[in-house]
Amino acid sequence: MIPRMITVHYLYERFGKELQLELLGQEAFLEKQIHLPEIQRPGLSLSGYMKGHAEKRLLVMGQVEMRYLKELSDSVRLKRLEAIVKKPVPAVILGRNFQPPKELLALCEERGIALFRTPRKTMDLFNKLTVLLAEEFSDKISCHGTLVEAYGIGVLIQGDSSVGKSEAALGLIERGHRLISDDIVKVKRKEGGYLEGTGPDLTRHLIEIRGIGIINVAHLYGAVCISERARVDMIVRLEEWNDDHFYDRVGLEEKYVDMLGVKVSSYLLPVKPGRDIVLLIETTVLNHRLKKMGYNSAKEFNVKLLEAIANRQKNSAKK
Repeated sequence: MIPRMITVHYLYERFGKELQLELLGQEAFLEKQIHLPEIQRPGLSLSGYMKGHAEKRLLVMGQVEMRYLKELSDSVRLKRLEAIVKKPVPAVILGRNFQPPKELLALCEERGIALFRTPRKTMDLFNKLTVLLAEEFSDKISCHGTLVEAYGIGVLIQGDSSVGKSEAALGLIERGHRLISDDIVKVKRKEGGYLEGTGPDLTRHLIEIRGIGIINVAHLYGAVCISERARVDMIVRLEEWNDDHFYDRVGLEEKYVDMLGVKVSSYLLPVKPGRDIVLLIETTVLNHRLKKMGYNSAKEFNVKLLEAIANRQKNSAKK
């Protein structure tokens, strides 16, 4: 599990341009850690009602707050700001490019809190920050494998080293499917309880084939054969064929892998000369889609088999 440690500096460096943030205070205050993926608009807290006010959240103020503060006397304004701009606050952000009151500037300086402003509308800023923080604080892991998207299904191909994961992915790409990431896949749990996979920036669109080396899929096959991210809907594990291992020939038993608390369908495909692994992965994906739509070939066959056995027993009893 990747530890979730987010500082104000990280937020500013990664999303500062997108949010159009302008730093008004000292850079030294950027090292404060953001503990919660939540944002606070002071609202009633500015009137002196502090019940329910959370001190560890990012503080966002806009037109309503600025107008209200402007109507207060200097002493009352200072008192109200002192109550909400506490040391645990990671940063204060002003929307609509408002000039901060001198009391707010002084408090942020005194308490070591980073102060920003942005021309963005306050509600737009609030919504965007909420999404960005939820993304950054979501559960995530890095795993070994190759992630492709085939027929709209995200397939994580795993297996021992040199079993043929990248070669299988290359075969799928050649048939018009998409590469998401090769070798290292970063998996994140999203709102709604599903998993999304992506790859490191350094190896994006690249795939390693032993004997050939590193190739750029986007350059060779075009932009249509790549994607930055995809859902992780199923896992296909490749393993060398073992004559002593019993392989399921019917498929009645559904197998799952727990990943970040989400059950992901898992399939085992044995590899040996003569077996078209690319075709088998495509077939597994299509069969998985049918199961999700309510059609299960193995179960239908089992029902027919039981009916046939029951009819034969009835006929035998009559004789």
